[in-house]
Amino acid sequence: MSTDTTNPAAKPRQHWLSSLGQIAAIVLAVFVAKGALAEPFYVPSASMEPTLLIGDALLASKFPYGYSAASLPIHVTAPDTGRILGQLPKRGDVVVFRWPGDTSQVWVKRVVGLPGDHVQMRGGRLWLNGQPVPLKADGLGAAERDNGTSETAHRYIETLPGGVAHPIFKLRMNDPLDNTVEVTVPPDRLFVMGDNRDNSSDSRVPVAEGGVGLLPVTDLVGRVDAIVGSWDLGIRDRPVWTWLSGFRPERFFSSVH
Repeated sequence: MSTDTTNPAAKPRQHWLSSLGQIAAIVLAVFVAKGALAEPFYVPSASMEPTLLIGDALLASKFPYGYSAASLPIHVTAPDTGRILGQLPKRGDVVVFRWPGDTSQVWVKRVVGLPGDHVQMRGGRLWLNGQPVPLKADGLGAAERDNGTSETAHRYIETLPGGVAHPIFKLRMNDPLDNTVEVTVPPDRLFVMGDNRDNSSDSRVPVAEGGVGLLPVTDLVGRVDAIVGSWDLGIRDRPVWTWLSGFRPERFFSSVH
């Protein structure tokens, strides 16, 4: 004759500990995936129109540029130790990065200048290494403002060295940022710009004035490869029952160039 001496109260406890361990494993797996592979981000401003719209949900791949403290899915303040498995972006890459002025903020811009490049704006046109970047008129477009209204913009196709062709918006002629001094991009820095050229605080604007300045490579989070969803945030001021019409299904799971 045998007697079961197992404490019945221990079984629920073991089950609870097992469930807690499974939840912890899932959280850890998600944390590692977001830190090492890819992470979603949202576009809050119009600075990258017409490529990216306010309300786009982006997927940024982290492995193309290697890893630093900026790659972590939570904001931490850490010494600058460079990047592990670091690679430079290519001209034309759309990148997510931590703003040098406040690394708790994540911004998105396009890389136009690499270390050693000479970058300048002349008459609203981008010049690289003493040559104007090819620009082709492409009609008109509607540039959305951050408050949900829009204005007509001239649309152009810009083709960077290496062959990346992408649209840009020009809202005004003779904008204060249309003519700049020539800048030589130092090692471990990048020159980034918004595609909405007259509505972007980017490398043309110093950090102290609210811009990006020359972006440290260590602040890179990842490369934007796709839009996974999109919702027109301007519709929030309309009745709730109309909000579903704010979804932009044509932008779901579209690639970014």
